[in-house]
Amino acid sequence: MSFNKFRNNKIIKFFTNIFVLILIPFLIWMFFFDENSYLVHRKFNNEITDLERTISYYQKKIIEDKATIKNLKDSLQLERFAREKYLMKKENEDIYLIEFDTLEK
Repeated sequence: MSFNKFRNNKIIKFFTNIFVLILIPFLIWMFFFDENSYLVHRKFNNEITDLERTISYYQKKIIEDKATIKNLKDSLQLERFAREKYLMKKENEDIYLIEFDTLEK
């Protein structure tokens, strides 16, 4: 293949165009090396989705805790909560903890 045929090849003409020669390094720079690159944006988007999941989790926990606080205003519910969560007892009572072996042999 002669040099003229090589130069007149469509692919070679396309890649030797001055705009393409400028565009390719620019795109490489913008996607990988720049401060606002695609990789940085993808990392930030992942962080945003993680934070949004965390926000929704804590909003659900706040709703549950508000319901628990509302229930604890009743003295019987407060006593039940203290007995179940903190193993509190009255002075003349004994507490027996029963643990079940869930492992089957």
